[in-house]
Amino acid sequence: MRIALIVSSYHSFVTDRLEAGARAALVEAGMADGDVVAFQVPGAFELPQAAGIVAGSKDWSAVVCLGCLIRGETPHFDYIARAAADGITRVAIDTGVPVTFGVLTTNTAEEAMARAGDGPANKGREAALAALEMAYLYERLES
Repeated sequence: MRIALIVSSYHSFVTDRLEAGARAALVEAGMADGDVVAFQVPGAFELPQAAGIVAGSKDWSAVVCLGCLIRGETPHFDYIARAAADGITRVAIDTGVPVTFGVLTTNTAEEAMARAGDGPANKGREAALAALEMAYLYERLES
């Protein structure tokens, strides 16, 4: 089993922690560190684009999308959040590969940091475990 992490570099002070949580969860679940590979993208808008290429290759058991959006003063947040959510969903449906949504959509940086802390509440961790669970389910359903 191989898991791809697609990680937005925007707000890296948060997304680095989401990636660390995802990696830790997968290693704790018994995956070899070499079977978890991260691919960086500039922002949340680009997550589905990269996820589509990665999932479309069929070389990966699951894809975990990690990003962070912090609401600002303009509607930009709403457009990017919708595009990321819709795009990630579309990739999962179109490719038949499990793709999980580990994108924080918060009002403040403090809220984002609270969701990217160490331990079981880390949303990167949750997204990785969901991806692993779905990969095992797909494996079972396909056999």
